[in-house]
This record gives sequence, structure tokens and C-alpha cells, in this order.
Amino acid sequence: MSRFFLWALLISGLSTGSVFASERDANALQLASVSAAVARLGSDEPEFSKRGDWVMPIASITKLMTALVVLESEQDLDAWLPVVKRARPAPVNAFSRIRLESEATRRDLLHLALMSSENRAAYLLARHHPEGYEAFIEAMNAKARALGMNNTHFVDSTGLSDANVSTASDLVKLANAAYEYPLIRELSTSSGRWVQFRGPRYGLQFGNTNPLVRSGRWDVSLSKTGYLNASGRCLVMIAEMGGEPHVVVLLDSLGTRTPLGDSGRIRRWLETGVGGNVAAAALNYERQRASEIAAELEVASPQSAGL
Repeated sequence: MSRFFLWALLISGLSTGSVFASERDANALQLASVSAAVARLGSDEPEFSKRGDWVMPIASITKLMTALVVLESEQDLDAWLPVVKRARPAPVNAFSRIRLESEATRRDLLHLALMSSENRAAYLLARHHPEGYEAFIEAMNAKARALGMNNTHFVDSTGLSDANVSTASDLVKLANAAYEYPLIRELSTSSGRWVQFRGPRYGLQFGNTNPLVRSGRWDVSLSKTGYLNASGRCLVMIAEMGGEPHVVVLLDSLGTRTPLGDSGRIRRWLETGVGGNVAAAALNYERQRASEIAAELEVASPQSAGL
């Protein structure tokens, strides 16, 4: 292939917002996240995958499945639900500004779970399921199976348990399913929300945990962040990249800014074929965590931990 033709191909790709997929070198895309997947919206086949089949804790990415179960059970979103204490203590600190013994609408609780990753809100959505909390968790796992998420398992509706696990490839499927619901798209990408509670009456302001939804440089149509010590920083997002919407899944990275940096590198790669560089501290974290997780996966299943 001549140098002139390669240059013409690149210019053509830039004029339409993206280079041709066949001209992108996956090795050029360097990410700080331990595991990642990138796919066109509606496709379960990633254009890029980095350890996409590693089973890892997903923290509050869980709440996307929580939202799916709420909406598919067709519960009344305008119903007022009592804010009750957890039946069992949370596995980690689950501080919440929502007051016990007050009330909130199911719609507002769904909004807070998706936008602000509010753990008490996500717990209450499951607690007030018509068939009970355990039935809600079973519905989450049943939905995962129906979506072909064969390496995914849930034990709670919040993501506070590190036993909530999935893979980047499975989460592409979850993002595509969640995108089918306009309400999930709307609530997960709103920049903020003032929520009114009653009994007693009070109000609280909440914001989005993903700063990219407020950026004029990004067109984000679905978003969910997550964090636990065991999971690192996680992000599932659907955004316009390379002239079309793409699903981005990033699992286990260092610091709040690293998933944002990885998102920028992915967009640059889709549009120009250039992947960019990762800061040394984030890269060192990625290598250390990858080594630790590979060892854990080797213990669990010797066939599953190939680097």
C-alpha cells in the first residue's frame, strides 16, 4: 500500500469522523484500565477488547441491572416508598444522606441510583420489589442469563459486595440492553437532580458521578460509574465516538481521572487510529493489578487466566 494511499485513507476517515476499522491497530490503543471493551452500539462483538473475558468485581455498575429489573417488573414509578434500614449490614461502608423513616418515589430512587450511584436508593428498589428482596436478586441473575451474560453473577442490588462480578464483554451486552430504555438513558446522564422527600419533608441535591456528562466535548447517552477497593474505578458508557455511538466498558483503573483519560484515548483511536499514552503511575497500577488478578483467576480456573 503506497504512502499516498495511506494518507488519503486517513484524510477520508477524519472527514467522516473515523478511520476505517480495518486501518486501526489495536496494539496502538494503550489503556490504564485492567480490562476493557469497545463496541458499536447494538453489537455484542467488541471492536477492541483487553482481557475482555476476565471475571472481575464490578461495584456500582451493578445498578444498571438493578434499573433493568425495576423497569421490566413494571412497578409504579410514582409510588412513595418508605426508607427502611437494611435487613443485613452492608459489606462495606454505605453512608447515605437519605434519612431513614422518610419516603421517596420509586422514580427518584431509580434516578439517584443511576446518576449518583446512591446505595441506599439501590437497596430500597430491591427491598420494595413486590416479591421481596431475594426475588429481586434472582431476577437480576435471570436477566443476566437471558442476555447471554454467562460470566456474570449478582448477590446484591447496589454493587457494595465484591461478589457481584462480570466481564467487560458481558457488560457490553448489559449496556446495549439498558440503552433500549429511554428512561435509563435520561436518568443516567442527567447532570443533577433536586429530590424532594416526605415524612419528614426535606430536599437534597445530587449530582452525576461521571463528569463527562457535563462536558460540552462529549455526547454521552448512557453512563454508570463504580468503585470498590476490590474493583478499582469502573465506567460503562455509551457515547458518540468516531461518528457513531459506541459502548465503552472500563474495569479496574487507578483514580477518578483514569477512566476519563481512557475514554479520551479510545475516542482518539476510533477517530484517528492513534491511541495515546498512559501516565506511569496508572500504568504501574494496571500491571500490578493484572498480575494479582491473573493469579486469582489461575487459582479459580487454570484455563481462565491467560494474559
